[in-house]
Amino acid sequence: MPHLFFAWVQKYERHLSAFFMLAGFGIDSLFFERVDLWQTHAAFAAYTALCFAAIPLLHWFETRAVSDASAYVRARLVFRFAIQFALGGFWSGLVIFYGRSADVGASWPFLLFLVLVLLGSEYFARYHERLVFTSVLFFFALYSYAIFAVPVYTHTIGPLTFILSGVVAVGIFALFTAFLRALARERFFADIWRIRAGALAVFLVLNVFYFTNILPPLPLAASAAGVYHSVWRVPGAYLAMMEEAESWGVRYLGFAPTLHLAYGEPLSAYSAVFAPTALRATIIHRWQWYDETKKQWVQKAVIAYQIVGGRDGGYRGYSTINPGETGKWRVAVETSDGRLIARLPFTIERVAAPLAEKTITLK
Repeated sequence: MPHLFFAWVQKYERHLSAFFMLAGFGIDSLFFERVDLWQTHAAFAAYTALCFAAIPLLHWFETRAVSDASAYVRARLVFRFAIQFALGGFWSGLVIFYGRSADVGASWPFLLFLVLVLLGSEYFARYHERLVFTSVLFFFALYSYAIFAVPVYTHTIGPLTFILSGVVAVGIFALFTAFLRALARERFFADIWRIRAGALAVFLVLNVFYFTNILPPLPLAASAAGVYHSVWRVPGAYLAMMEEAESWGVRYLGFAPTLHLAYGEPLSAYSAVFAPTALRATIIHRWQWYDETKKQWVQKAVIAYQIVGGRDGGYRGYSTINPGETGKWRVAVETSDGRLIARLPFTIERVAAPLAEKTITLK
């Protein structure tokens, strides 16, 4: 009976490989609601442990002479599916969280890289038993996870926290390579320099992405944001004034709204930024106007405020200025180290008198 089962598994190996990747997606959709929930980190810890064990064990098994060919096939299938499941879970989870946090205009290179890795993880499934390939993929997943896991536990963000994330990822990967060495020294020394070169390349790419503000600002994410004629706080809620004629579809579809202002009328930018429980951070609203003559963005105001994480809908705040110029404007919602959380483009047109407005409740 086991022989028939493994023969069936081997026959439909590629279909089952896709199934295990989809299973990873299914688990992620159940557990990955917030970046700071214990279920989220339990799932990522399970993926880490599975890769940590399955990759070296497959490596060890392939260095041993096996008299029973069917036993080799069975072990190979079990380890391969375990690796596929774990890496598939990693990729889908990373896409979910980094996708929620990213401003596509700034972070598209990293998001594209993630999607390509996700697709390639299935397309190149036949390479998953190769030690260098799987080891480098594991380091990439491990480092990408550490980048947003470390801030959850330290309640801090910024360059020093990012560097600490790298130290944690490299430390765990060093233990992983030590485990590889203990299992099969000869093959380990044949591949270790390629593994280290691949891991170093991943390390450098992620650091370049971070320090050039391409990497999404996880664990922070914009839950809601917009520019209104005015914003104010009442007990338990934030209210805003918007033009009655303005279409909500414009905001929902991401198009830049046109705001009609009378002379002396202010504007307010609102943002609700999710952060893990107990994490404190500085949020910056950077108001910029596009100078058509010089063809460049000119900074008009920088307003900062503190947030404290924990609220499902994000910590809410707003800034207000009196814009003097008409034309194209934008408000960049950033972290204190310049990483973009959201960008709010809009256009100002001058009118003789304020247009009809309505009051709305903000999320």
